Amino acid sequence: MPLVNFTNLDFEEVKSTLTEYLKSNSNFTDYDFEGSNLSSILDVLAYNTYITSYNANMVANEVFIDTATLRENVIALARNIGYTPKSRKAATSSITFFVDTTNITPVPASLTLRKGTVVASQGVFGTGSGSFCILDDITVPVVNKIASFNNIPIYEGTVVEKNFTYSDRNPQQKFILPNIGIDTELIRVSVRNNSSATATVKYSLQDNLFYIGSESKVYFLQEVADERYELFFGDGSFGKKLEDQNYITVTYLTSNGDAGNGFSQFSFNGRITYARDGNEYTVTSGISLVTPEFSSRGGSAIEGVESVRKYAPKIYATQNRAVTADDYETLIPARIYPDTESISVFGGEELNPPQYGKVFISIKPKFGDFLPNLIKENIKLKLKKYAVAGVVPEILDLKYLYIEISSKIYYNTNLAPSSANVSSIVSNNASKYANSTELNKYGARFKYSKFLKIIDDSHPSVTSNITVMKMRRDLRVVPSTLAEYQIGFGNQFHIANSSGYNIKSSAFRIFGVTENLYLGDIPNSEGTTGSLFFFSLPNVGSQNPSIVRSNVGTIDYINGIITINAVNITAGMEKDGQQIIEIQATPLSNDVVGLQDLYLQLDTSNSTFEMVSDEIASGLDPSASSYIVSSSYAEGNLVRVGGPENVTPTVVTTADITTTNNSFTGTTSTSGTSGGSTPSGAGSGY
Repeated sequence: MPLVNFTNLDFEEVKSTLTEYLKSNSNFTDYDFEGSNLSSILDVLAYNTYITSYNANMVANEVFIDTATLRENVIALARNIGYTPKSRKAATSSITFFVDTTNITPVPASLTLRKGTVVASQGVFGTGSGSFCILDDITVPVVNKIASFNNIPIYEGTVVEKNFTYSDRNPQQKFILPNIGIDTELIRVSVRNNSSATATVKYSLQDNLFYIGSESKVYFLQEVADERYELFFGDGSFGKKLEDQNYITVTYLTSNGDAGNGFSQFSFNGRITYARDGNEYTVTSGISLVTPEFSSRGGSAIEGVESVRKYAPKIYATQNRAVTADDYETLIPARIYPDTESISVFGGEELNPPQYGKVFISIKPKFGDFLPNLIKENIKLKLKKYAVAGVVPEILDLKYLYIEISSKIYYNTNLAPSSANVSSIVSNNASKYANSTELNKYGARFKYSKFLKIIDDSHPSVTSNITVMKMRRDLRVVPSTLAEYQIGFGNQFHIANSSGYNIKSSAFRIFGVTENLYLGDIPNSEGTTGSLFFFSLPNVGSQNPSIVRSNVGTIDYINGIITINAVNITAGMEKDGQQIIEIQATPLSNDVVGLQDLYLQLDTSNSTFEMVSDEIASGLDPSASSYIVSSSYAEGNLVRVGGPENVTPTVVTTADITTTNNSFTGTTSTSGTSGGSTPSGAGSGY
């Protein structure tokens, strides 16, 4: 019997195969393979085969990027297809301070803040400390004996300088930076003719061979073993070739990544100098307290293995061009804007009417909600290297679609320590789901049944739940300006009442009306569209509305779009320094999607979780005669709580009309628009 089964890697199966082979040999027919010394020999053979097979399997796995486990192997495989993983990123902040030079005689013309450590910081309640640096000297003039250092960007970490001397007699020479935790975006490379030369030439980082000539002063970077980096230079065809005895100086920053985030109290720990008569002097007094512009942020760890597995093949598939939506969604976070938390890209042809020749991009940054205009323009500029001619990218502001929950949770009092305890557990689980990656991304879907299961599984005492949900968007208004507004929900509205009041809004004021108003709707006969009106109430809980203005806009129930005609809104709710109107609607489906540029979020702060004693389960009411019924349908007030307080309408003299789009002008051919671009000077939806 030949040994033909080579698929078994288990020790016992290998031993069994060897035993059966020997039994088939006539010389071993009478042997007791379990009790003889031959059994020990078979154990050794099986173990050796097992180890050899395991090692062969692991080696085979390390050859492919999908199955490799060692970071250096994954990085090497990614390098073969032109992908460089993102390095550790230093946390950053911005500081302002001044220096009083009254005690310096004569007063210097300028002061220089030397590169290296600038400030030290202590964490909250003394937890942790950090050192923040600058990588280049900063010189400011002295005006009226005061030298002001304003908005100085600082980076957490330590500045390190490494020097190399190039030798053309050593073709295998490597330039490896010996430290870990390097932020590659902050590397500075300069080259001198030799170690004694004074003139330096700066070299810039390049990640591809396009636009590189024989005299281009560039260097390339790649990650090697143990999270370290290797620099290499041009060969005279692609990039300028180094000459013998060239002296290379590399200045870089080693940081603690995300451990450097959250510092807000800084004390000066740097060195300030001035020159006089060819000598350099250090300033020791007159330095003010350091004021940070914001807490340190932006620090992150080196790109993980799983991320490299995800993006390396995608980057290779793009072939350094942006044609499809997937190309944009890959290139922007990987090559253009690494601080992208989530991204959504769709073509103008998906709109109705179509906007051919445009691609719409919505980005959720890791920090903050909106991209500054400067970053938007920078992204569009960098996209020109990859985009197809004639396709215009449009970067849209982030728009939130909020999900609000109202849940009645039935529980067995015999199994619960207290209603407050169970309620707290349910709320915590809801918050975990709200913060999960399943929701916090573009294209997310709120899964109603899954959320109900999360509630039911929160505690053994929970017997059931009746959960009602609604969706909300915040309409950002331009106060005291005659403007039109349009806001999209990206989901079909449910018409609960054919007589109207299906949508609810917070209070707002309009020019010429002194009382608080609310937004209402009334469906047309076909039930697909309707008209909007403004109404007032004696109080928020009243069920006796008074219509103030009719036909102030339209509502598209199918596509989930609300359009308000030109109106001068003088005040609304204040949120993040903006005047807004909260608009709420009931979705047709409890599975709500974040369509196109809508960023779906579960708003637990505006959700309620009410505990209801299940007396049937607890045995107090076995006949269910006193069962507390909870409605499965939304009910309650006609409006949302909140709005302007003690606001006097503002007199407006301009007659200009501003069009304010909180969604695209058109609708999609399927489920409608979600949100859209905002003209300059106009508001938008959150």
